[in-house]
Amino acid sequence: MEKVFAALSSGVRRRILAYLSATSLTAGEIAARFDITKPSLSKHLSILENAGLVKGEKKGQFIHYSLVRENLVNTLNGFVTEVCPVARPLKKESRALADIKSADKKSGK
Repeated sequence: MEKVFAALSSGVRRRILAYLSATSLTAGEIAARFDITKPSLSKHLSILENAGLVKGEKKGQFIHYSLVRENLVNTLNGFVTEVCPVARPLKKESRALADIKSADKKSGK
């Protein structure tokens, strides 16, 4: 979760995520929307990839970047359940259920 929030701390990276919200784009297509150097853009994309928020897929000679929606949603949901007073008891109950299921599997139930 730390890597995700560190990645989201940059306005440039949040804008990249917004551009990728409906389509995949190449690094060149992303770069055309910013007034930053290509090495700087590459660094931002690397941070987003390392946080698991975007993925790059090589298609021909270009890498197409797209959102990893599941990771972003799961991370934000995890954060909300940590800070939301309503969700905290639900998360505690969920952990207890997981422990019960794990114990049942170990005992062969």
